Amino acid sequence: MEGVRPLLELQGVAKAFGPRLLFRRIDVALMPGTLSLLAGANGAGKSTLMRVMAGLTKPDSGTVLRRVPDERLGYMAHATFLYPGLEAEENLLFWARAAGLDHPGERAKKALETVGLARHAHERAGIFSRGMAQRLNLARLLLAEPSLILLDEPATGLDVSSRAMLMELMLKARSRGAAILWISHDTAGDSRHADRVLTLENRSLREEAGGLS
Repeated sequence: MEGVRPLLELQGVAKAFGPRLLFRRIDVALMPGTLSLLAGANGAGKSTLMRVMAGLTKPDSGTVLRRVPDERLGYMAHATFLYPGLEAEENLLFWARAAGLDHPGERAKKALETVGLARHAHERAGIFSRGMAQRLNLARLLLAEPSLILLDEPATGLDVSSRAMLMELMLKARSRGAAILWISHDTAGDSRHADRVLTLENRSLREEAGGLS
């Protein structure tokens, strides 16, 4: 990847909550066409680190260099960012228009088909199961074909077939050049699909090769 710049780069990043230091001197780069897992114990600061990467939380020190525009950043957190009173397709239309995407109707229909929710397009999101809501949240993320994808435990609430679909979609995004960082609660199973595993422990980030390396 000579001459290719990272889509996201952290240099000497640190974050604390009051007297509690979560992490310090974090140096990491997310390159195009890679899938990285982020692992660590509960409370280690994984979600906070991802929020720093997404620009939702400011680091206490260090630099965050993001080389993609906001509309090409896909961030999937524990909250689904869905409006329960709107139909599935209406939710996607809202987000597509808010992002200024062209052909919002076509994008919404395609995203629903991709995640297997086309027949539920006109059902209110508020009646969806956790798994269906997570699929719709994934459809929201895919609307703009993001080049930088940050996933915070995206498989939560998904059954086996849905988890397989999620991984397949992320591998397709990787093949088109996206950089993906995935906080996984199944590191052992997911690492065989990843280029590397980043483990947050003792306030530092440790890197090891994944199954695709």
